[in-house]
This record gives sequence, C-alpha cells and structure tokens, in this order.
Amino acid sequence: MPDPALPIPDVPATATPKSAERLFVRIFLIVGVLAIVGGAAAVGFSPGVTADSMPLLSHTISRGKLTVSVTEQGTLESSNNTEIKCKVRGFSLVTYVVPAGTVVEVGQELVRLDTKVIEEQHSLTKTNTFIAEATLAQSQANVEKAEISIEAYEKGRFRSQLQALEKDLAAHKRNLQTARKMYQRSESLFRQGYVTQLQVEGDAFTVTQAELELKVKETEIKVLKEFTRKMQLETLSGNKTASESKLAADQAGLAMEIKRRDRAAQELEDCVIRAEKSGLVIYPSAASWKSTPDITEGASVRKDQVLLLMPDLTQMQVKLGVHESVIERVRPGLKAVVTLPDRTLQATVSEVATVTRPAGWWTGNVVKYDTIIELPDDEGLKPGMSAEVDIILAVHEDVLTIPVAAVVETEDGTFCWVKSESGPQKRLIELGDSNDVFIEIVAGLKEGDEVILNPTALISEAEEDARTTLSKRQAKTAQHPTTSNDESQDRETTEVQETGS
Repeated sequence: MPDPALPIPDVPATATPKSAERLFVRIFLIVGVLAIVGGAAAVGFSPGVTADSMPLLSHTISRGKLTVSVTEQGTLESSNNTEIKCKVRGFSLVTYVVPAGTVVEVGQELVRLDTKVIEEQHSLTKTNTFIAEATLAQSQANVEKAEISIEAYEKGRFRSQLQALEKDLAAHKRNLQTARKMYQRSESLFRQGYVTQLQVEGDAFTVTQAELELKVKETEIKVLKEFTRKMQLETLSGNKTASESKLAADQAGLAMEIKRRDRAAQELEDCVIRAEKSGLVIYPSAASWKSTPDITEGASVRKDQVLLLMPDLTQMQVKLGVHESVIERVRPGLKAVVTLPDRTLQATVSEVATVTRPAGWWTGNVVKYDTIIELPDDEGLKPGMSAEVDIILAVHEDVLTIPVAAVVETEDGTFCWVKSESGPQKRLIELGDSNDVFIEIVAGLKEGDEVILNPTALISEAEEDARTTLSKRQAKTAQHPTTSNDESQDRETTEVQETGS
C-alpha cells in the first residue's frame, strides 16, 4: 500500500488517462479521510479521547509538474456536413426516410415526399399553359390585323374616298361652268327680249347652287385629307398599340405559366431525394425537449428545412460548453485531451464563442460558452459519440504543490497545518494556480514540509476557523441577500471548478 505521506506522481496522458489519475487520487484521499473520520467517531464515545489525539494523515510537500485543465463533456460531430434540404415549397409529408447511420451510394434514395398535391398542381399548370398559348396566338393575330388595317386604310380606303370626292369635285366644276354659260346666254337673250326676267333669275340661282355644291366637295376633300385621315390613322395606330400591349402581357403570362409548369415538374421530381455522393447519413440534432427526431415517416417538413446530413468523417470535432468561470482562460490553440470510449486523442481548441448560449430552466441556469475542439483524422470516429475533454489551461513545471484537501480558506487568509515535533502548526500560505487535486504554493511552505490532510475534521483549531468563517458568511448573506447570494454562487462555482466536488 502506498505511503500517504508521499506525493502522487504525475502520470503522462499517453500512459494513463487524466480522468483515471484524478479518480485514483480522489479515491485515495477520500478513503484516508473516511478512515480518520471513522476513527474519530469511534473514539468520540470514549471518555477523555479528543480529535487532536488521533493519528493524522499527512502529505509531504514536493516539487513536480502541475497541469491545470477544465473538463467538460461533449459530442462528436463533423465540421463539414453536406446538408440535404427539402426543395418543395410549403409543407410536405414524409413517406419514407433512410435510417440514420446508413452508408449510402451515389443515386440511392434518401427521402420520399407525398406527391398528391404537387401532381394536381402540375396538371393545373399544364392546362393553364395551353390556355396561355392560345391567348397569345390570338393576340399575335390581332397585332398583325392592326398593322394590315393601317396599310389598308392608307393605300385603299383613303385613296378610294379621295378619288370619289375628286371625281365629284370635277363634275361640280363642269356643272358650274355650264350653269355660268347658261346664265350669260339668258342675260343676252333677255336684253334682246327673247326671254323673261324670271328665266334669267332661274339661271342665276342655278349658278349659285353649283358654286355651293362645289364648295361642299372642296370642304369634304379638305376634311378627308386634314382631319378624317389623321383621325383614322390615330385610331388604327391606337388599336395596334393596344394589341401589342395585350401581346406583351400574354407573352409574360405564358412565360409565367411555363415557369410554374416547369417548377411544378421539378418539385415533383424533387419529392424523391437521392444521394449526390457516397457516405454516412445521419439525422439533424433534434431539440432537447423532443422525444422523436424531426425527420421521420409521417412528419411534416417545410421548404429549405435540413432533412439529413452527410458528415465528412475526416474532419471531426467536439462541441462542448465551457463554464463562464473559466471561459476567459480558454482560447484557440490550447491543447486538449479527448477521451473516447475506446481511445484517447490529442486535440486542439479551434474556436471559442464570444456570446454565451441562452441559459434557462432547461440548462439548470448554468451559463456556458460553446467551444469547438478540432480532432485529428482518426479512423472509426463517428458523429454522436460521447467524449470527455480536458482542455489544458496551463502546465507549471517544477513547482511546489499542496493537496486541495489540506487547505482551509478563512476570512483572515488561506491556511494549512504543518506537522512538527510539538504538534500541528497553523501556517499562512499564498497559493497560485490549481487543478482538481493540487494547488501551486507561492509562499509559506517549503519542500519536505508535511501538511495535515482534512484538518477541519481532525484539528480543533481548523474546525473552529472553518465554523467562524461560515458564520461570518451567513451573517453577510443575511445583511445583503442579493449580493451575497451572487458571491456565494460564484464562490461555489469556483470551488466546484477547483476541487471537482
């Protein structure tokens, strides 16, 4: 059996996992302390026997390597995941999904979605496309008709109307000339006495009537050239513009219907998702409060939802949460020891979150920061494997150390009790960095000193100091409940981190 007074040697991580070393040290210390406490309880019933008269378990101060680390639990995941998403709009029902952990080949079916609704949409969009094509053809015919109408008016109807009016104008000019000649002849005969005044006046009226009819035809020709032609051309041009606009609208409508038809056809094809590459298929992580995964047969999925992941097993990492009390000491580049069920790996901290994850009742109100541990390429690593990660915060070479169980913290400072010929002596010490088992000694002790383990249970003075410190803290808490509770919580968090208790 090892001598309890001798220091516990620092075992390399390659020989024995650090978690095993800590477990050994804790069991060793706890067994020793329980043995002494049991003895104290036994002699407590004997008259005249006190705790100070019992044999004391001690530890000899020596120099060695002190490794300071923080231990957290995490889960393996890939840093490079190929996401397989739903490409169908709206919500769709999953009718088949490949089991998680399946190794698939290229082209293998991964997910199948219900197609009834999409098939109806595809059929409807095809019908709407045919209707849009017919409407577009009619609009194209209307545009061509409008273009022909303009040319037909300018070269046909307008010219025929103009020619008819010009013909009538020529006739009226001849009628006017004839009427004027008759009127001149009647005036000559009237002066000779062969015709009456009434006949002369009748011929004069005929001349006036012929002049009026001539002016009407001239006006009709002017109106036709200057107004009617322009009005007809504007009307026909407007009809053409309207037809062209309708044509453009129908073209856009047809393009939209074709796009809808093609999209429905593509979505119908996307209802069957196949593997684009070979590899392992896993389900995305479900929310912690869910008892079943998000992706399962009968589940409803939405567009762009991640259905499956195909991780790159050559780029694995561990994602864990580091407590806020030590997060300031954790930075990218620190070494870490990752303990898996079947192996131990040397890894590196690659990323530390600057913003904490939300804390609530589901996390026990514990504030932690996401930290990524990059793993080396090692065969057999799979997503979801549990891992214990020791992040090496500092390594102190050749320093004096003291067990955590030998230190008593009081309002007046930090103390330990050293063995001497005259009995245990109280010693004020200054401490530095620490891990779960040992603390670095800055001042107050030297190599070879023997310190008492668990002094509060074995030495009356240490017990009284601890009781006094506890009373002062309780009184402070009663005076300032909010501040003191926060400080107590911080102190408890720090103690838990340092002692692992």
